[in-house]
Amino acid sequence: MAAKQKIIVIVGPTAVGKTDLSINLAKKFQGEIISGDSMQVYKNLNIGTAKVTKEEQQGIPHFLLDEIEMTDRYSAGDFQTSARKHIKEIGNRGHLPIIVGGTGLYIQALLFDFTLGGREDNTIEKQAIRRQWEEISETKGKTFVWEHLRQIDPAAADTIHPNNLRRVIRGIEIMETTGKSITEQQGDITDLSASLYDVKLIGLTTDRELLYERINHRVDLMMKEGLEDEARMVFETPDAQSAQGIGYKEFFPYFSGEMSLEEAVTQVKQNSRRYAKRQLTWFRNRMNVSWWDLVQRPEKISELEEELAKWLEQKEEEG
Repeated sequence: MAAKQKIIVIVGPTAVGKTDLSINLAKKFQGEIISGDSMQVYKNLNIGTAKVTKEEQQGIPHFLLDEIEMTDRYSAGDFQTSARKHIKEIGNRGHLPIIVGGTGLYIQALLFDFTLGGREDNTIEKQAIRRQWEEISETKGKTFVWEHLRQIDPAAADTIHPNNLRRVIRGIEIMETTGKSITEQQGDITDLSASLYDVKLIGLTTDRELLYERINHRVDLMMKEGLEDEARMVFETPDAQSAQGIGYKEFFPYFSGEMSLEEAVTQVKQNSRRYAKRQLTWFRNRMNVSWWDLVQRPEKISELEEELAKWLEQKEEEG
């Protein structure tokens, strides 16, 4: 049996230094980087997604950035297919694939062998539930259906865009017929030995209050860089999946004259902090992550690099 491909996966909340670490490790270990972020895949969404710039990439190859138009749909299944293809190609070049992102479902879909959403079951009961919510969406809108999912299954709602109606309804259907979350159907996977890859899963975190300060500061910088104009561009296509991203949708009431710019920026900061908290909770509860605080302990990067060097030298056990 062939040895598993070694990959590094860097996860954690926004504004904690994932991009900087990925560049440093790629330079040290001949790495190429794959974005595991659900928003950075969109063209022209640069500021609000904190997308790594060409200058910041320092010549390191990056993949799954600027792949699709703002109005296109993108799912965890799409990411799973594309990222696995890039991992294979990077490995064939003799380089180390490094996946970087905070979208938990994407990382889980990549690492483990499961079918997203589970097998469709066309019982009469499930068909009735599907029809019911499809009709509700036509009269009350997709957001209303997603809000219902959020009430009965917050964990699922955190991983599904409100505009992805099929997945939202699937989540409702599973919860109503089994009493379990769709995320449970996908498996509570913490054993990395079951991964399709020989994976080193690195999580970045820091003190909660410090993290929140960094998030607030990042939003202020985004505003100086032109976040408002970028959000206004997204506002022109409010029904697009990309319009649900944090950093964009919060401006819509401001553009409609329903709140002040200051209130919109405050909302961006608040939603970004809440999302960071959910990201940390998701990875701590569902994946076996090795956590590092390189914000308060930057000197620890040497220890991390030594650990990675030893791991890369290890031969994967046969069979």
